[in-house]
Amino acid sequence: MPGKFITIEGGEGVGKSSNIAFILSYLKEKNINIVSTREPGGTVISEKIRGLLLDANNKSMVSDTELLLMFAARAQHLDELIKPSLEKNHWVLCDRFTDATYAYQGGGRGISMARIAELENWVQGTLRPDLTILLDLPIEIGMKRASERSEPDRIEKEKNSFFESVRQTYLDMAKASPERYRIIDASQALDNVQKDIAIVLESFL
Repeated sequence: MPGKFITIEGGEGVGKSSNIAFILSYLKEKNINIVSTREPGGTVISEKIRGLLLDANNKSMVSDTELLLMFAARAQHLDELIKPSLEKNHWVLCDRFTDATYAYQGGGRGISMARIAELENWVQGTLRPDLTILLDLPIEIGMKRASERSEPDRIEKEKNSFFESVRQTYLDMAKASPERYRIIDASQALDNVQKDIAIVLESFL
C-alpha cells in the first residue's frame, strides 16, 4: 500500500496528543507502517528552530521572522523525514503542518495568504496531505485546557481574539477543501472523539 500523509490540526487544548496516540494505535493494528512526527520539529535542526519559535522570552520576534522560521523548519523536516518515509511507502502522521501556518501566521498574524502559498509551493512542491483531521473546539474551552496542561509558550500567550482568528481560518480551509478535511468536535468526551476519528480512518482506509 503506498504511503499516505495524514495531518492533525487544531488550536490550543483540542487534545491532539491523546488523539494522535489513538490514531497511531488504530493504524498499527491495521498493520500499517507509520511514522509519527510534529511541526515545527521532527528533526534535530527543526526542533532547535521550534525552541526559538516557542521561547516565551523571544518577545521581539516579528511576524515575518516567525513565518520564515516555520518554513525553514518545514524544509528540513520534509527533506530529512517526511519525503524519505513516504518514498519507502511508510505512512506519516504529523501533528500540524502547513495548514497551521495559514491558520496561525495567516489568520492570527494577518500575513498575506498569497505570501504563505508562495512559500508553500517553493518548499513543498506538489506535496500535500492526503487527509487532514481538524479537531475543533470553542476557544474558551481550549485555552482553559491548555492552561491546565503547562506554562504558556510564546504563541499561547496571545489574546483570545488571535485564537478566534486561527479557529475561523481552520474552519474556512476545511470548508474550501472538503475532500481532504474531516472536522471532529473535540468538545465531546474523549471516547466519543475517538469513535468519530475511527469512523474517519475506516472510511479513509
